[in-house]
Amino acid sequence: MRLAVSSQTAPPLSAAKINPKRALKTLKSCLETERGVEFETGDSFFRRESSVGRDLGVLSASLQSPLRLLDAMCGCGVRSLRYLSQAGAAFVWANDANEDHGDLIASNLSRAGVDAETGRRRWVVTSSDANRVLVESYLKREFFDFIDVDSFGSDSTFMRSAINALRIGGLLYVTSTDGYSSGGHRPQHSLASYGAYVRPMPYSNEVGLRMLIGGVVREASALGFHVVPLFSYYSYHGPVFRVMLRLNRGKLSENSYYGFITYCTQCGNSHAYSWDKLGQISCPCSGGAVSRSVIVSGPLWTGPLHDGAYVGEMLELAKQWGWACTGSKGTDLDKLLNQLIDESDPLLPFGYIKLDEVSSRAKVNSPPLASMIDALRKEGYAVSRSHIASNAIKTNCPMSVCIETARELQRIVNSENVLV
Repeated sequence: MRLAVSSQTAPPLSAAKINPKRALKTLKSCLETERGVEFETGDSFFRRESSVGRDLGVLSASLQSPLRLLDAMCGCGVRSLRYLSQAGAAFVWANDANEDHGDLIASNLSRAGVDAETGRRRWVVTSSDANRVLVESYLKREFFDFIDVDSFGSDSTFMRSAINALRIGGLLYVTSTDGYSSGGHRPQHSLASYGAYVRPMPYSNEVGLRMLIGGVVREASALGFHVVPLFSYYSYHGPVFRVMLRLNRGKLSENSYYGFITYCTQCGNSHAYSWDKLGQISCPCSGGAVSRSVIVSGPLWTGPLHDGAYVGEMLELAKQWGWACTGSKGTDLDKLLNQLIDESDPLLPFGYIKLDEVSSRAKVNSPPLASMIDALRKEGYAVSRSHIASNAIKTNCPMSVCIETARELQRIVNSENVLV
């Protein structure tokens, strides 16, 4: 049985011998503040625009208790510090392969104080390869409740070892910053990293999230487990693809959301195909015949990107903490989380439709997003905004109906102009 060990369990790797008080005096003065938490960045890589991903991680970690957490590629340690200070983590292991950042990370985590009851610190800092930390933790049966791997590019070498080091029911927060692979520009690279052959599609940034989830699904299945995405987040800064998944016991079912997706350049519609339908891939617009207009990518995750109920809990917590509305500064978490909830509608398929594509096919001006959504809902279709693309919708409406709706909206505008 997988059990999370006590927060006081010693780490399997020797922690760096770091004096936080000395480190505070020697670091470069690069003081930052994020959600009221102060920290130093020194000369480490730090992106302010990634604060939303950190916010989401802290909210999610706060819903997971008890919490023994590993920040496998912690950079300057800001995520580790926030998990300690804001998520109430019982123990945080902050690891970064760059030995030069050890003092920086330790000085930042020292700001979190010590355990009120025992007087002992709730963190440890190591400078090691992330896979080594994960593998040795697994071999010692010292599992984590939450593992955050903020990797660069399409590094997926950690996935299997991270799943092994995670307790059943634990959370895995993974990252990709490889926009080229998700855009279909390096299919051999996406195949090597995530086991998916990806080709260019108009909703490539959502494909990036599905490619990342699919990679974890594949690795978990090989180990006899399955994962479920709790939320997925895309940010154009980077770009960054972030996904939170929960580890469950049991392999993939035959009806799992792990298959292939198609996009037809001729009619603009997309479809999902399971493995047993691979020899039947076509588009209805071609009468079932093989067509060069059909683009196929996969295998990918084709199911929901978010758990609406879970994201709802995150939203309530954000409101309690005063994080939901940030005004004109930064990303409005209230708006973002509500969009994720809307996107979790089970009637909505994968992908999104850009209104620029609709207007181009309809040969009219691009309709207002709100007007398009209202019109489609009146016709009985499920529709929501996309958090990934500002001028796009997720809907179960066929492209042909979207085109006719855009034309009708244009006719209304033209008639109003004539009356004026």
